[in-house]
Order: sequence, then structure tokens, then C-alpha cells
Amino acid sequence: MTRIAFTASERPEAQEARARLAARYGDAPLAQAQVIVALGGDGFMLETFHDHMPTGLPVYGMNRGSVGFLMNDYNEDGLEDRIAAAERAVIRPLRMTATDIHGKTQVALAINEVSLLRQTRQTAKLRISIDGKQRLEELSCDGALVSTPAGSTAYNLSAHGPIIPLDARVLALTPISAFRPRRWRGALLAHTARVTFEILEPGKRPVSAVADNFEVRDVLNVDVAEDRDMALNMLFDEGRSLEERVLAEQFSD
Repeated sequence: MTRIAFTASERPEAQEARARLAARYGDAPLAQAQVIVALGGDGFMLETFHDHMPTGLPVYGMNRGSVGFLMNDYNEDGLEDRIAAAERAVIRPLRMTATDIHGKTQVALAINEVSLLRQTRQTAKLRISIDGKQRLEELSCDGALVSTPAGSTAYNLSAHGPIIPLDARVLALTPISAFRPRRWRGALLAHTARVTFEILEPGKRPVSAVADNFEVRDVLNVDVAEDRDMALNMLFDEGRSLEERVLAEQFSD
């Protein structure tokens, strides 16, 4: 018997599903669980990983939200068999180190992306370096982001960034509404790359940095790199792996 710990978003349908599934399969304490089943949408899947990262437990999501790209279809039958047969996707998160105008440095992990966003009507101005070498002296934009392969179909895709296969071992650096240089469309970087953003004119053009849902406002500089010591395990129904979903997304209309 698989020891399952259930967690659910605040949506009524997610809470109701948790109650039914816990009554049917039991609800193990985290310390005794072999797997976490997350009930909600993609945002809640990311929240579950952030909340329970120290446990190292794999997470099997079932969609009780909206989009559900990272979730499996909701079905209350045969849950233990589905988990046993599930395909595993290993995700390496990004580590963001952000220093603000007051000299305070904060560190956060991102499973999808690290985004820099303008805070006011003023266009952001960013200087971008890769592995300590300046590559773009000044980017005028609404912002920019660094995406993992797992996150490449999320905000990155909406910003016209590339979809990345999970095993490609690259990161996407994507501008958000670039004004100058207008034709710059971003870059694909080795997964070992360290990206440094310097905020130009931070007083006049304030910028925030966001790692998934953790925000640091009024930043001066931000370093982003893959955390290769951290491995997160997502479980997907057999034949519906995350690799397959990412590939299929490239052929969708």
C-alpha cells in the first residue's frame, strides 16, 4: 500500500476532492509518506514543491484548478496503481540572489522562471552579463526572464521565448516587450550559465525580481543560476509525461 500525503488548494473543489481521497486511500503524515498528491492547478503544484522541498518527496498532481499543464487528469479510481506506474520528471530549479537598493540580499528558488519586471510606468533598463562577461550593455524593456525547461511553456512562452525539451540542458533568457534593442529576441544558454542583471537608473526606473511567486522589490542586481544540488521529482501518468507535453506544445495552434 502506497503511503500518500494529500494537499489541496483553497478552491472548494480541491478541498472536497481531498476529503474524498483521504477517506478512500488514507492521508499519511509527511514524515511517513512516500509521495505527495497535490490537488489544484499549476500554481498550487509549484507552491507544493516550495513548501515541501526539504522532504525530497515526489509530487503527483491532479487537476482541480484551471490550466493544469503540470497536473494529471483528475480521477479518484486506481490512484495507487497510477502512482506506481507514473513516469518521473526531474526538475533542477533556479537559484535567484537579489540585492535591493538598501543593500539587503535575498535568495529564493524558482521552478519555472526568475522574472525582472518594471515597477512603474517607466521602462526598465537592464545590463546583462553571462558568466561575468557583459553581453548586453543596455536593454530597455518591460522586463526579462530566465526560464528552466519545465517553465519554458509558461510565462516564457507568453513572452515569445522558446519551448525547451526537458533533457536539452539549456536555459532560456527572454526579454519582455523589448524596446531597445528592438530586434533582440533573447538567447539560449548552457544550463551551467550564471546570468547577472544590473539595474540601470534604479531610482527613476525601479525593478522587481520574482522567483516563481517570491518577489523582491527595488533591486539593484540579480544573479540567476541553476541549483544543481537540488532535484525535484514530478510524477506523470504513463504515456503523458512532461517531456511529451512539452513536445506536443510545439505543435499546438
